[in-house]
Amino acid sequence: MQALYQQLSQQVQEVPVSGSRPLIIAGKIAGFIHPAAISALQTKHYLKQDALAVYLAEAGIARNELNALLVDVAYCLRDAGLTRAWRNELLNVYAEGSVIAQIERAAMRPLGLLTMAIHLNGWTPEGDIYLQLRAASKAFDPNRWDTLVGGLLNAEDSPPEGLIRESQEEAGLATTHLKQRTPIRTILRMRRRLPEGYQLEDILVSDCIIPPDATLENQDGEVERIETFRPSEVIQMIEDKDITIEAAIVLLDSLINQHIRHLMQQ
Repeated sequence: MQALYQQLSQQVQEVPVSGSRPLIIAGKIAGFIHPAAISALQTKHYLKQDALAVYLAEAGIARNELNALLVDVAYCLRDAGLTRAWRNELLNVYAEGSVIAQIERAAMRPLGLLTMAIHLNGWTPEGDIYLQLRAASKAFDPNRWDTLVGGLLNAEDSPPEGLIRESQEEAGLATTHLKQRTPIRTILRMRRRLPEGYQLEDILVSDCIIPPDATLENQDGEVERIETFRPSEVIQMIEDKDITIEAAIVLLDSLINQHIRHLMQQ
């Protein structure tokens, strides 16, 4: 398992596509802008570039002005056909370790901005693992198995709040069903080339023993079904690439470090 984990972890450590540039927003390092996004924004008065980087907005710009500017950036990228799965959902813009603004979720990848994904590994009291089958309509990895719960934190979420929200939306779990779980931990920063840009993403995860009286049922229409599997079956599914690479890394981290065994002992 350790070798498989290392192999998959290396697969999600890629440099941006050729022509991408470091992106400086309001004077702070924020991401890696895709060359197509540079072209789409190059006539905008707020974009500047030199041999080192691309710059959006001047340092010291007011937060509300920066948010308004980034609304224009997002619509410009959409009009150029560079965004996928537009959701009218705001995510935080991180730069040098702090939140400096918010922007439409669909604009994150063309700009190569940092996102945070929260996952829940769901376990039965007997030690089997819950997985969800992603719906055929999903923009990414349709018809592949995933962790029981997984999604991006939005601008309103703290990690615990995001975990609760995603657990309710994806599996119909209430806060009372999440009492027996491990603290949220960050296991990896993914760096992947995507067709629409660059995925720079921190992976956060918690393991939870789902109580037997919980009825798991998807609420947002993005999950085909939820089933349980033995750990050995999950490992085989990872080797067969039936599980998304992100979910595979999350599951292997739990299996290798035996987080659930420690939780059951408690």
